[in-house]
Amino acid sequence: MQRQNIRNIGLARALSKLGFCSRSQAVEFIRGGKASLNGRIRRDPETPVHLGKDRIEVNGKPVTAEPKIYLMLNKPRGAITTASDEKGRETVYRFLKQEVSWVAPVGRLDKASEGLLLLTNDSEWSARVLAPETRLEKTYHVQIGQIADAALLHSLVIGVKTTDGDFLRARRVAVLRSGTRNSWLEIVLDEGKNRHIRRMLAELDVEIQRLVRVAIGPLALEDLQKGEIRPLTKEEKQAINSAMSGRVPERDSSN
Repeated sequence: MQRQNIRNIGLARALSKLGFCSRSQAVEFIRGGKASLNGRIRRDPETPVHLGKDRIEVNGKPVTAEPKIYLMLNKPRGAITTASDEKGRETVYRFLKQEVSWVAPVGRLDKASEGLLLLTNDSEWSARVLAPETRLEKTYHVQIGQIADAALLHSLVIGVKTTDGDFLRARRVAVLRSGTRNSWLEIVLDEGKNRHIRRMLAELDVEIQRLVRVAIGPLALEDLQKGEIRPLTKEEKQAINSAMSGRVPERDSSN
């Protein structure tokens, strides 16, 4: 693909690529008559834009490329991964510092789940992390309301078919520890379907008591406290990039 084709993209995607907002938010701005291109209001989200040449404004203010931001959060149980909630529930955005510009969660952790959540304004990088073909492993520690046996571990690895016809499986499963009434499992996924672990265990009639994501690829939660948020280091960002590209390091000038 020639460079000029890469630079010409739709207006909504351009706003997202520049780190100004999400693509869905950009569509709302554009259709609401709030975005202009080279001084003219545009209402078509697919209006072609030449990044680096055309002038984009939203609400009369120029939009320029934001520095790329890559954050990790230890999401507490009960927080939801949306910017706002009509029910007034706590969202992950309350943990952001006020000076941080727009970022979006990389994937989701549901309200009852905890642990490692990435946030970024780099929409293309986010899409790569979530893309099935990268097969980037996600590691979870899951407390279940029964003693895990070999049959359960085998069922999780070979996979289960849900009532709606989906097929869910784990890449690896191990018992971390067991008590008299419950067990902690380490479950590793290399695909990320909606509520993957919860649906998979529900099909096996297994109660989940806690679900904590502890790692995404080589990036581990480690000692990050609940509700604490920090930027990824350059080495952490490069490690994830390498894991997504077959462990071939790539040049990264964005961090």
